[in-house]
Amino acid sequence: MTNDIKKTGRIVRAPENFVDPVLAHDITTKGLSEERRGFLRKSFLAAGAAMAGGVPLARAAMPDGDPNILNLPEHSITLGQPVVTNGYGVPSKYETNLLRRESPGLTRVGAASVSFAPLQGLFGIITPSGLHFERHHQGWHDIDPSKHRFMINGLVKNPKVYTMDDLMRLPSVSRMHFIECGANTAMEWGNVAVPTVQYSHGMLSCCEFTGVPLSVLLEDCGYDKKNGKFVLAEGADGSSMTRTISMDRALDDVIVAWGMNGEMLRPENGYPLRLVVPGVQGVSWVKWLRRIEVGDKPYATKDEAIHYIDAMPDGMYRQYTSIQECKSVITTPSAGQMLLDKGFYNITGLAWSGRGKIKRVDVSVDGGRNWRTARLEGPVNTKCLTRFNINWAWDGAPVVLQSRAIDDTGYVQPKINELREVRGTRSIYHNNAIQSWKVSESGEVSNVQVY
Repeated sequence: MTNDIKKTGRIVRAPENFVDPVLAHDITTKGLSEERRGFLRKSFLAAGAAMAGGVPLARAAMPDGDPNILNLPEHSITLGQPVVTNGYGVPSKYETNLLRRESPGLTRVGAASVSFAPLQGLFGIITPSGLHFERHHQGWHDIDPSKHRFMINGLVKNPKVYTMDDLMRLPSVSRMHFIECGANTAMEWGNVAVPTVQYSHGMLSCCEFTGVPLSVLLEDCGYDKKNGKFVLAEGADGSSMTRTISMDRALDDVIVAWGMNGEMLRPENGYPLRLVVPGVQGVSWVKWLRRIEVGDKPYATKDEAIHYIDAMPDGMYRQYTSIQECKSVITTPSAGQMLLDKGFYNITGLAWSGRGKIKRVDVSVDGGRNWRTARLEGPVNTKCLTRFNINWAWDGAPVVLQSRAIDDTGYVQPKINELREVRGTRSIYHNNAIQSWKVSESGEVSNVQVY
């Protein structure tokens, strides 16, 4: 390790809980003014001090180490908890701050809202089932699997209704894929709008999904190979969520899934059955799946004809957009965090592409003028999150951190101004622009836009 990175810097992770509902709503509707930034700064420092047990954040590290290592703590000299204290394991009481969080005021009712995954506090690429982001259109239900039915009809020789037992007897596959809401990073189209990466990029998760390939079920029902060009997926929730999927995609890698991270799906993520459509925006991953219909043309349902469409600068709209393009974000250091010292830091983040594998991630510490190639941590799977890391020595001067992903098709993640030249600023969906985090001389990290 070179001299400039022998000293490891300390970082205070974003507490998140200081963003109360009133402040979150204020930031969402009015943006980040200097007054609000000041309030966030004071709240952050207070929360950080509390997390550190009341020790001031600016206190320098002890040069000779921590003498407390010589004292045996209570847990080293007493008997611990017995097995099965928790029949289903739960996080430590010291990790209760790592939660999915709602942005109050984002939608009119909680049953048709979003919760954001805490990307800033996660490791690797797999999102724990209990922290997977949520997006509902009519709330979620805990459906009795013994009563749930799944039907395939339309242009098929043998329409069928399957029980969960029927499906789970079939040959299954398990694959890791990311799922991203098409509206992820939506509030950043016009300007800086949210205070942390949880709110800017938290409609993103990655899990191992288990189920039967949709192609197997379509073959089982004898789908019309000549005229069957599309399928319609329908959910069993109150919104009757429906989405059109091309037959080519349906036969490729789509899964009718019941499993997630080695266990059954969670109710808020579609239990007992959901569609997994790798690389495609989350709305097509229909939850509480009850029907697939085979047809000869797109169905133009409300959720694809008038919702989930992209406003363009000329007043026209793009319809049936689905692929989540190549994208990345630095999760640490990121907005809401604070660097306490000069010295070595590990810059880490996530990259993903709906078109395939991540080929490379570059990182800049000067707002995009110069780039270095980051390390990609395995596995690097197709249509899956990829973790990247790179060493960095902070000298205490202000910097702007950015990451830029490139996938195996050669697509390069664009800057925000490049994206706006093509898409304008009126859109909601498919914002895959390079994200910028500014580190000030004080060590505060904030959300900025660099052109």
